Amino acid sequence: MYTRRTHRRTRTGRIRTGASLLTAALLATACSAGGASTSAGSPAAEAAGPTEAATLAALPQATPSALSPYYEQKLTWRDCGVPGFQCATMKAPLDYAKPAEGDVRLAVARKKATGPGERLGSLLVNPGGPGGSAIGYLQQYAGIGYPKEVRAQYDMVAVDPRGVARSEPIECLDGREMDAYTQTDVTPDDQGETDELVEAYKEFAEGCGADAPKLLRHVSTVEAARDMDVLRAVLGDEKLTYVGASYGTFLGATYAGLFPDRVGRLVLDGAMDPSLPARRLNLEQTAGFETAFQSFAKDCVRQPDCPLGGEGTSPGRVGENLKAFFDDVDAEPVPAGDADGRKLTESLALTGVIAAMYDEGAWQQLRESLTSAMEENDGAGLLVLSDSYYEREADGSYGNLMFANASVNCLDLPAAFSSPDEVREALPDFEKASPVFGEGLAWASLNCAYWPVQPTGEPHRIEAAGATPIVVVGTTRDPATPYRWAEALADQLSSGHLLTYEGDGHTAYGRGSTCIDSAINTYLLRGTPPQDGKRCS
Repeated sequence: MYTRRTHRRTRTGRIRTGASLLTAALLATACSAGGASTSAGSPAAEAAGPTEAATLAALPQATPSALSPYYEQKLTWRDCGVPGFQCATMKAPLDYAKPAEGDVRLAVARKKATGPGERLGSLLVNPGGPGGSAIGYLQQYAGIGYPKEVRAQYDMVAVDPRGVARSEPIECLDGREMDAYTQTDVTPDDQGETDELVEAYKEFAEGCGADAPKLLRHVSTVEAARDMDVLRAVLGDEKLTYVGASYGTFLGATYAGLFPDRVGRLVLDGAMDPSLPARRLNLEQTAGFETAFQSFAKDCVRQPDCPLGGEGTSPGRVGENLKAFFDDVDAEPVPAGDADGRKLTESLALTGVIAAMYDEGAWQQLRESLTSAMEENDGAGLLVLSDSYYEREADGSYGNLMFANASVNCLDLPAAFSSPDEVREALPDFEKASPVFGEGLAWASLNCAYWPVQPTGEPHRIEAAGATPIVVVGTTRDPATPYRWAEALADQLSSGHLLTYEGDGHTAYGRGSTCIDSAINTYLLRGTPPQDGKRCS
């Protein structure tokens, strides 16, 4: 299963997405302190979650002398090739426990405060994934699209986390191999199809291990959070001001847990619950997509072009009709007019539908794409949605997000499942959580079972005792980060303030709610958090 980075419509209308149904055993995971194991117990026990989870311990306030060269380095800023932005390269230790054993080079970008008014320091942004390019997000959205008052008083800054995009990117498969991988059937009907899926996961994992055998052991969320503290110091900020979306909330919360005394103004939008094991995270995310689909279904049948049912058709029936379409595509893929000869398979169709669940603004595009596929035998529209989700370019190449995503998730938590038999045992729970998506998302949770590197993380609570107020934002019908996760994280954080958006889509800041935007802008500019429990629509 997966989470992915926040997406915004660019001027070209392309949906900026991330994360992979097939790739991620859970793009929404990540942890690194000790806690309950996820390998024991029945699916029902897993669904109940751990009885206890350890609390992430803060690091010593004093910087170890071995790390001083990193904290004291000077960045050399240069032109990025994008008007208004500067870029630099920062060094961080590959292994914080053994800094003498080598460095990792991290790409950093900024857009300086435009003024007028007092400069408030740096505002670091991360769009999630894991694996989303923070620099891409900065240059394409945050650095030009955040409120002008915020951009006037902050240097807008981003660092691509280790293994991501411009920061020594992990590469696992080439374009043709990824095409085959994304078309692999994720709802196997027999042992042969199960074996093919397992083999696909193994080949993907082997490719990642062969490409970056050392780095693959050091792309955890804890290490990325420590990199952010180095950047904070290098930028000359006493405290970190940060806006993180989706998985970026886990990264930000981890920073707060490790460095509570260095927390400035943190906004965690589309929050995750770090105390849950992978299987329960996957199960709850599956239910989140069902909630989003129910909302889409109710809207769809009110539209004249809904191919899944007319006025009065129940959401349950809409789901059955969509599932029947998936079954048909599984039996006979739909032509898509693709230059590389690809057809719309069940896995690609499923990914295309899920991509549209992140933003209600994509629902019309989804209706049109489904109509073309179901009534005109033309799968091009759904293939476009799927390709955008996977970051597949027109020339057949893929971005690095899929590879980084799995690399981080499989290191951050023990695998949700260790074998196909465990998936089959859990299928009833997943199909109950989502009759439409449950089967595919359960099987998609198997990939970390074959990862070449052992996980270093476990589920844990994050309290960040002593930190200044932290704003946690949850959307009530968020598909990828269910609202309950925001409630849980705000409750764990000793200074958490929960801000609720009653609506659809993934994340809330900058999506049209004046109430949400005003509350966050006031916090970023004045340091005044919204009242805990504030609700917006």
